[in-house]
Amino acid sequence: MPPGIDIRENVPLAPLTTLGVGGKARFFIDAPTPHDVVQAVAFAESRKLPLFVLGGGSNLVISDRGWSGLVLHVSDTTLQAHESNDKTRFDIGAGLPWDDFVRECVSRNCAGVECLSGIPGSAGGTPVQNVGAYGQEVSETIVSVLAFDLSEKRIRELTAAECGFSYRSSIFNSSERGRYIILCVSYALVPNGKPALRYADLQKYFSGRQTEPELKEVREAVLAIRAAKGMLLSPGDPDSRSAGSFFKNPVLSAAEFEELTHEAAARNLQVPNYPALSQQHKISAAWLVENSGFNKGYAKGNVGISSKHALAIVNRGNATAAEVIALKNEIQAAVERLWGVRLEPESVFVGF
Repeated sequence: MPPGIDIRENVPLAPLTTLGVGGKARFFIDAPTPHDVVQAVAFAESRKLPLFVLGGGSNLVISDRGWSGLVLHVSDTTLQAHESNDKTRFDIGAGLPWDDFVRECVSRNCAGVECLSGIPGSAGGTPVQNVGAYGQEVSETIVSVLAFDLSEKRIRELTAAECGFSYRSSIFNSSERGRYIILCVSYALVPNGKPALRYADLQKYFSGRQTEPELKEVREAVLAIRAAKGMLLSPGDPDSRSAGSFFKNPVLSAAEFEELTHEAAARNLQVPNYPALSQQHKISAAWLVENSGFNKGYAKGNVGISSKHALAIVNRGNATAAEVIALKNEIQAAVERLWGVRLEPESVFVGF
């Protein structure tokens, strides 16, 4: 075994996720430094073990069988700030809790991530899905990503352009899935910048105000809105035992959108949508779920849907991953049957 590395065996993974389901990891290594990550990879390769990199556990569904190989937890929580020209650059370790970073930026009055307050998980996971909420995406402020390249066996710095960001996507979860282990993310924010108020819920929250809200007020508003939707991790709140939004908002072509709106009109319903890409329409996945027979608070055994948000599948207590998957499949089948739209999961599935 590599010297200086603590390798644990048969570690329960469910407590390390927000959903709280899943089996054990055959081997588990906590890696607070890039050197530890390299050592852990070498250990996995020497044993021919499948490797899974665990971040904050906020977007995961781990199978009841667990993980037969090595689970690597990248736990570097460093945060360094550098002033340059009209931006403040933050270099943050992949293991830093994301909301700790947002809180620090807002306290320094640096704009660019305030609308991403309250999102669970760690900083290293944010580039993977190009995390976004309330009108902001991390790709707007990411400068570069430092990662260990499993193909070339070296640490590389990838520019934002090289990350291939698009809606809820990057090379890390698409064309180069499994190739990189993210070690550090660099963000460039605007000191004394204005907060982003693009999202309807935020505009409504501050409607009637004569003065522009400060960054800290926008952060507080986002936290309040997320809490009202059950999207804020709160001990004791059963609605927060979820993997966040389980499905992506579908993006339809003009023809597909027209067909959907026609079908909805036939049922005296109106489809909410907003522009996403050229000649396409982004549709509310939550609307599709609720109008397919799965209302907020829907319960089925040990799983269900949050009483506050239709996109959150929740663990109602002692749920298994199999129960979560069964409800996911049921929702997908109903939406496709009724509306002709295939919902794509936003969550990551491990060990299936």
